[in-house]
Amino acid sequence: MMIVVNLVVSVLVIIFLQLIGMVIFSWMTPFKDMEELKNGNVAVALALGGKYMSTAIILGVAAYTNTSIWFMMLWFAVGYLCLIAAYWIFELFTPGFRISDHLQKGNVAVGLMLCLVFIGTAFAVSSLII
Repeated sequence: MMIVVNLVVSVLVIIFLQLIGMVIFSWMTPFKDMEELKNGNVAVALALGGKYMSTAIILGVAAYTNTSIWFMMLWFAVGYLCLIAAYWIFELFTPGFRISDHLQKGNVAVGLMLCLVFIGTAFAVSSLII
């Protein structure tokens, strides 16, 4: 019975952390992500998908490698901060244009690149968690 309770609590914490992560990411852009998705903006969809996948990778590795929910949450926080840093570093190394402006305009190349920056960062950071 205790195993079932631990599993349910762990899943709920993972879902909560994933949602919190996505809300924080949405605050980083000056536009409304869901409105852009409704309008069919593929660039935003790619960037948002990369954000979701990268947080899922970090959460998955943190959950797999930690027996404590607290340590899982701690490692997720560390990994998540690395994802935020990756976004701002990517912004820094793209002088002459703002990423969010190009995403809002539907620049698929920027959306795809940002998606891969997030996923690549998640894989790299996840190797530190083990």
